[in-house]
Amino acid sequence: MKLKLGIPKGSLQDATVQLFARAGFNIYVSSRSYFPTIDDVEIECMLIRAQEMARYVCDGVLDAGLTGQDWIAEHRLGDNERHDVTPIADLVYSKQSFGKVRWVLAAPEESRYRSAADFEGATIATELVRVTKDYFAKLGVKVKVEFSWGATEVKPPVLCDAIVEATETGSTLRANRLRILDTVMESNTQLIANSAALADPWKKTKIENIALLLRAAIEAQGRVGLMLNVRRNDLQAILALLPALQRPTLSALSDEEWVAVNTIIDERSVRDLIPRLKAAGGEGIVEYPLNKIVL
Repeated sequence: MKLKLGIPKGSLQDATVQLFARAGFNIYVSSRSYFPTIDDVEIECMLIRAQEMARYVCDGVLDAGLTGQDWIAEHRLGDNERHDVTPIADLVYSKQSFGKVRWVLAAPEESRYRSAADFEGATIATELVRVTKDYFAKLGVKVKVEFSWGATEVKPPVLCDAIVEATETGSTLRANRLRILDTVMESNTQLIANSAALADPWKKTKIENIALLLRAAIEAQGRVGLMLNVRRNDLQAILALLPALQRPTLSALSDEEWVAVNTIIDERSVRDLIPRLKAAGGEGIVEYPLNKIVL
């Protein structure tokens, strides 16, 4: 038996492959094939655009897949469509960072538009058509929403009045002299599955195990392990310096006057923390990388 798993093709592809590698799964993508190989004989991968992932999971072509909350919402707002997809894991990563993506309403800096209410009768270009229509409908503002095939940020003011576009940093919008007026929605990647796959005990367990390892890889991102030895008389001073994930682990050494301290900390704090630990009496300080943290 194999689990049919959708890997998002496009902007999320590289970040997803890297995340799976940290989780212990090596995915090998060929430019000539939509079927990447993976070093797990129980998984069969297929590259699918994130925009289409929910539909193929819903229809049973795939058992599970990774896509954004934005495209799940777009799928669920579709007319006459089944919505048989269940979120399994919230995976906060994107193409550039381990953060969320914002879909924002943006208009030219020199335009008269200052808020969503100003767009009555205007034309909005976006790839997220259904979500955008729903956003303006809830505000009671009548607009024309057009599907954009790409390069959406260059279209105002000639081809449309404003856009709804995904951004992580806003730099591309600023480069095109666009001003962000509102956030339409925030999105991050999710692992989703259909009810048929979840009704199968083997597939359900396999999906849950994948979710566990992916979450563990994300939890480990930006964190490192730290080990050191310290005299018992200096232990409280050392512990006061350590911001731990929970509590540091203490282990007795063969010399009863000494203990070993093991903890997990934010990698960004290491360069400041290690000299302070040394000054407080820490010895044999070792920093080591983490692949996964299972909470």
